[in-house]
Amino acid sequence: MLHSEGVNPEREYRDIETREDCERLARAFYGRALTDPVIGWIFTDVAHLDLEAHVPHVTAFWETLLLGAQTYDRGAFHPHVAVHQKAELRPGHFDAWLALWYATVDELFAGPRAEMAKAHAFRLGNAFRMRLAMHPPPADAATEGLNVTRHGPAS
Repeated sequence: MLHSEGVNPEREYRDIETREDCERLARAFYGRALTDPVIGWIFTDVAHLDLEAHVPHVTAFWETLLLGAQTYDRGAFHPHVAVHQKAELRPGHFDAWLALWYATVDELFAGPRAEMAKAHAFRLGNAFRMRLAMHPPPADAATEGLNVTRHGPAS
């Protein structure tokens, strides 16, 4: 079982059971991701994500993986290649994405499918990270328009 430190012991949780649950999870996740200081700019400034157009596809993706609904009929990898070719998706971006995903799942749900949502996200992130290594970004994408800052105490 994956670590679930964000779970509130006084709140009653239920598992992911419906398409509506998958949509609730997707909307809550993107509510965090779009404003996240590490990855938010990727969605807003690079991908120019249209959330209302994107949520049905992400909902179908998770509904297919978690509920077996077979409603997702697209490829999830190639849109990420297009983003990567504009601004390099680095390991830290995947780590931030995964941490936000885990926190969102843990905040909303508990049960076998919630744990499966985290396990699938972990595998998906690692697979994308490895596959993107075969698609290097343009030479100028790694530095152009990207300022890296460190926040918090030095380690």
